[in-house]
Amino acid sequence: MGSQVDEELTVLVTGFQPFRSEYPINPSWEIAKSLPEYLPPRRAKDPNARNAVNIPPVRILVHPEPLRVNYKVVRETVPTFWEETYQDRKIDIVIHIGMAGPRIMYQIESRGHRTGYKARDVDGGHLDELEGKRDEEWVWHGLPDELRTDLNVQDIWERWQQHSSKNLDLRISDDAGRYLCDFIYYSSLATCYKQGKERKVIFLHVPADGSEAVIKQGQEVAVNLIRSIVESEVAKKQQTTEMDVSTKDIMCRSAVCSTCNKTTWWGCGKHIPSVLDSVAEDSRCTCEPKVERDGKMYPPMAKSPN
Repeated sequence: MGSQVDEELTVLVTGFQPFRSEYPINPSWEIAKSLPEYLPPRRAKDPNARNAVNIPPVRILVHPEPLRVNYKVVRETVPTFWEETYQDRKIDIVIHIGMAGPRIMYQIESRGHRTGYKARDVDGGHLDELEGKRDEEWVWHGLPDELRTDLNVQDIWERWQQHSSKNLDLRISDDAGRYLCDFIYYSSLATCYKQGKERKVIFLHVPADGSEAVIKQGQEVAVNLIRSIVESEVAKKQQTTEMDVSTKDIMCRSAVCSTCNKTTWWGCGKHIPSVLDSVAEDSRCTCEPKVERDGKMYPPMAKSPN
């Protein structure tokens, strides 16, 4: 992602086909296909955008057809999203949308799971049958059992709330369900992980209600989520640039996270283990995204040395 405000970003969005008889319409696809080609400009007097930042033009590219709720189809399709170009464009961020239950709420998922898929897909296929023996040839051999997005889920959720109607139920979840929703999410995360890319992907669970009113609401929710993700990424890049200058070669020290009021670190990032390894888990910052040092995951840097 470049620093120029006029540099266009591309967000790829996917949805699923129907897969349950009681829900002949899958709202994930109805929402995805209804999205505008470009993210609409923010209203100048938007009262819910106190923390909005200037963002570049955002192209919304929707996968041309709903994905079949089939393990094999998803496994073969997802890697194409993360090739050097997809439909002649470089993809910056991917949002997978899937259907949850009937309750009118919207959830962004923080992690995907490698194993534990017991349910058969819409064609009767089972993941164990598709994968066979999980030896060194297994596509996910050696990968973590859980993978988290590199997007800042907490910051995105806070911005998402600010951009959305106050009566909407917007949540963060850490369990995508171990069915095709979880599977496509982990597949995207794993593809990026194997390629050494930042995992700029998120999963959005939407209500199963296929009525016109709820689909329209879901479209607005998805647009606001896209805006929140891009704002978060731009703000993170700006903060990182500033921090790179202010913390260069400054030895890490303990600090308090301004979001969760727990212990984290501040500084150059080279000495995180020496700062946090002696801090009890229940006293550590729980915010995202995590930082990896020496094979271990640590909380993000504090916003100030306080």
